[in-house]
Amino acid sequence: MTDYQPDPEKVARQRHFAIGLFRLSGAFIVMFGFLVLMQRFSWVQGNKAKAMGAIFVVVGLFQFMVVPRLMLALFKRPPQ
Repeated sequence: MTDYQPDPEKVARQRHFAIGLFRLSGAFIVMFGFLVLMQRFSWVQGNKAKAMGAIFVVVGLFQFMVVPRLMLALFKRPPQ
């Protein structure tokens, strides 16, 4: 078999893109959560909207702040 060595620059670009995509989707989840909290949708109103919006905001913040750091730690580990 041949030993395939991926281009490190290409791998770095793909990792950077993935981390940016997770941050962007986390920001969208936070914005959606705030819209639910403000009861802007007719399908969820009252206390359910407040609970659901708070859950979305917490999940979005986790995805925006924690997941990229976990991905960076995973990427820094040497391949086994």
